Amino acid sequence: MSRSKPSRDLRQKPSSGPRQFRNSPPSSARSDRKGITGDTWLYGDHAVLAALANPARKVRRLLLTPAKMAGLDDNMKGQIDEIVAAEIVDRDIITGLLPENALHQGIALLPHPLADTSIEDLPDREDQTAMVVAVLDQVTDPHNVGAILRSAAAFDVKALIVPDRHSPPITGVLAKAASGAIETVPVIRVANLSRALDQLADRGFWRIGLDGQADQELDAAAATIRKVAIVLGSEGKGLRQLSAQKCDLLAKLPINPRIESLNVSNAAAIAFYELARQIRSLPD
Repeated sequence: MSRSKPSRDLRQKPSSGPRQFRNSPPSSARSDRKGITGDTWLYGDHAVLAALANPARKVRRLLLTPAKMAGLDDNMKGQIDEIVAAEIVDRDIITGLLPENALHQGIALLPHPLADTSIEDLPDREDQTAMVVAVLDQVTDPHNVGAILRSAAAFDVKALIVPDRHSPPITGVLAKAASGAIETVPVIRVANLSRALDQLADRGFWRIGLDGQADQELDAAAATIRKVAIVLGSEGKGLRQLSAQKCDLLAKLPINPRIESLNVSNAAAIAFYELARQIRSLPD
């Protein structure tokens, strides 16, 4: 569970050590589950430790069980102590703050949201650095979006673009499925996906829609393209017609015809791998 030491100047107050709440949480902890709109607890080792390692992430509270705290090495405890005053609580207190059946591994964190990112933050048309961004067309399942984020981090996808409506919020469930990737892959929420696809074209991205009925396979479609926006459709329905019409190309994965389609998160992982492989083969 080791990680690099976070920068001191990006963290606010050093603490005087963990607070003990073995039998009952403080009054603020008792009210968090249903009291404050917008509070999102992250939980589980990967999601929480990635948030603590992210200098851009401001932390409100960190809860650990006694066993979890005892299992951390001194270096990790020191790093935590620089970021937040950890609260040592019974396991059921953490369980009570989280969704039913959440596997929290004895650790949960209440962060401030990360700063918003927009399409304008992506490189403009003049910048021809090879890169991939992903666009989700109404993918609504948080486990799928989390898994897509995890694959995006693995294959260096620079951003995930989702519509504000018909997309899940960043919850603890999504963050756990992402295994820490919400800290490394910017999620850009847009009011109008069609307009966002136009903006991507204006910035020099080729929009490739993943469609099992396409005539060409992804490796051929993306062979010489430096900036790709790969567009993935929703579970079951696939790409909407308007989204497909906005794409410059449609492409498919080379799957066995005995299988009609793949889960969107599996398709995303394969597509990201293929696009990363293509980028490595491009001249500088």
